[in-house]
Amino acid sequence: MIWYPYTQMKTMKAPYEIIDAQGVYLYTKDQKLIDSVSSWWSVIHGYKHPELDTAIETQLKTFSHVMLGGLTHQAVQKLSDKLQSWLPGDLDYCFFSDSGSVAVEVALKMALQYYINQGDTKRTMVLALEHAYHGDTFKTMEIGDDEDYHFVLKAYGKSKNVIHIPTEIEALEKAFQEYHDCLNCFIVEPLLQGAGGMRMYDISFLQRARELCDQYGVFLIFDEVATGFGRTGNRFVSDLVLPDILVLGKALTGGYIGHAVTVANHKVYDGFYSDDQTHAFMHGPTFMGNALACSVALKSIELFESQDYLSKIQRIEQITRRELEHFSDPRVKEVRIMGGCVCMEVYDADTIKGYQQFAYKRGVFSRPFLNYLYAMVPYVIGEAELVQVLDTMKAWFR
Repeated sequence: MIWYPYTQMKTMKAPYEIIDAQGVYLYTKDQKLIDSVSSWWSVIHGYKHPELDTAIETQLKTFSHVMLGGLTHQAVQKLSDKLQSWLPGDLDYCFFSDSGSVAVEVALKMALQYYINQGDTKRTMVLALEHAYHGDTFKTMEIGDDEDYHFVLKAYGKSKNVIHIPTEIEALEKAFQEYHDCLNCFIVEPLLQGAGGMRMYDISFLQRARELCDQYGVFLIFDEVATGFGRTGNRFVSDLVLPDILVLGKALTGGYIGHAVTVANHKVYDGFYSDDQTHAFMHGPTFMGNALACSVALKSIELFESQDYLSKIQRIEQITRRELEHFSDPRVKEVRIMGGCVCMEVYDADTIKGYQQFAYKRGVFSRPFLNYLYAMVPYVIGEAELVQVLDTMKAWFR
């Protein structure tokens, strides 16, 4: 029996069975659905894309996977080289893993061990944001700040190693003033906090964070698992403010296969590069650098570049703003739009109960959560399909 995610199995409704998928559409036996959430924000090119399919099939004819322990292969070398040339600044060193959560764990472990390698055992604390979500593994839950997901950690009590602050510069400055000599890193979902409620904040907060991290010798980590590859309207938020460590996942492979990468700058990498074997980074996910995943990731990046996806995302944002310009409802607290993301936050979660089935009947797959009715559509969506998604959201409130 399948144990499904984020749901009480005893009371859950039967999930929709998908029998086919093509472009922006999912197909059940009786309905054709626009996927308005891109399979958890990852399927940016749509389903069954011929060039991505071919990339997988071509690699499969050679081999599907070999371990990176003592071995290497062309697909992982090419992807690493591409990311090194493509990413901003000196984000040059790629450590691959099999999911976003694990990639964040890797980033946190790098930041901590860097200082241990320097003989500094005092910097054990992490600064993070309120309403943060970085995954469901244990350290990522600890730095997260959402009891709806991570209430199990109450069994351990409040963490002594994590400080949470709001996205306010005054709170940021106060935290650095008080804890700077104990911090090894500050980790954020830049500009857009996803599972914490599609919360959006200003770039000035990140610019000030960069200044303070430089001033006090604290690593800045950007978790761009959800925000990377255009979701905020920027290629990466890292293009605007440069972190020391960048985490990518989800859209890295166009949503085809689970894969992620933690990319470190020269300072971080040099802190492990030593004749001392105890300074090595002792981490190694079995499927890191998977050949199929690397091959499809390379093709996904090529499509993103060659087909000017930033213009597609800009168009999605323009249409979304146009369609929602005059929308209001007393049950809606706020409408937030950024790049390829739109969120309607309601005052009462009961307001959107039943929306998923309502949308299903109108040809849209949606998965609202808590107080948030949102869409993160595939970037290849046409105007008519996008308007259908937005009209369905508005129709619910009529």
